[in-house]
Amino acid sequence: MRLPPYTSPLARAWHYLFLLLCGCVFFFLVAPVLVVVPLSFNADTYFTFSEAMLRLDPEAFSLQWYRGLLQDPNRPDSETSAWLIAAKNSLIIAVSATALATVLGTLAAVGLTRRHMPFRGPIMALLISPMIVPIIITGAGMFLFYSDVGLAFTMPGLVLAHAALGTPFVVITVTATLAGFDENLIRASFSLGARPLRTFRSVILPLCWPGVISGALFAFITSFDEVVVVIFLAGPEQPTIPRLIWGGIRQEITLSILAVATILIAISTLFMLTVELLRRRSERLRGVVTAG
Repeated sequence: MRLPPYTSPLARAWHYLFLLLCGCVFFFLVAPVLVVVPLSFNADTYFTFSEAMLRLDPEAFSLQWYRGLLQDPNRPDSETSAWLIAAKNSLIIAVSATALATVLGTLAAVGLTRRHMPFRGPIMALLISPMIVPIIITGAGMFLFYSDVGLAFTMPGLVLAHAALGTPFVVITVTATLAGFDENLIRASFSLGARPLRTFRSVILPLCWPGVISGALFAFITSFDEVVVVIFLAGPEQPTIPRLIWGGIRQEITLSILAVATILIAISTLFMLTVELLRRRSERLRGVVTAG
């Protein structure tokens, strides 16, 4: 982005200083990722850059840690089998929790955007409280409650807990999408004889669809990466990828952990790009609705 020709020297200096600061912050945030990814291709078994890697010697790089994740899947005592079981559990929990959080969060957001909704502020604060309360307190509270009702150390308990953590993201994104929603569209739909369910499916949902998908992606990532709640609520039969990584770092460190971490980074990057595309589409849709 070019600066206007009438920009003063002080404004130009501040502009470039601001870009430098943003670059430093970006590097500080991305530096751990920049370390993990190349180390996952290390041909050695050490968590350090060898001299050969620094020289970019092809012999110093290998895909052995990625190939190792896909070998001997039928051996119950193998490390690969543990990763595959953890990946299966993580996907089942994340997909189920995302579906539940998306439905609940979308319905809550639609209700909170209605002007006649009473106590919108307190209800909104209650719904997003899982994002504000420290996760270790949330995990401890869930463990005490789920132990009383028999949901601790079960797959349904993990799904419900992860859905509770992902619902606030859906509520926030859908609420933001419906911020400029014209309620005259609902009145017009009712005047044409449409029932409430038909109005929601044909009028409201298409307009908030980008927010629904964005919230679902955030809920999925939150569930897939969650480790604290899993430590509290998961039993030995429900290992997940984050819990396996955590246990591997504490007990036996292998570069397979970095290979799995790199795969998760790639998935998260893909999701972030998808969210950004949906955000731009949502802005264009709101612009069309406002202009109309």
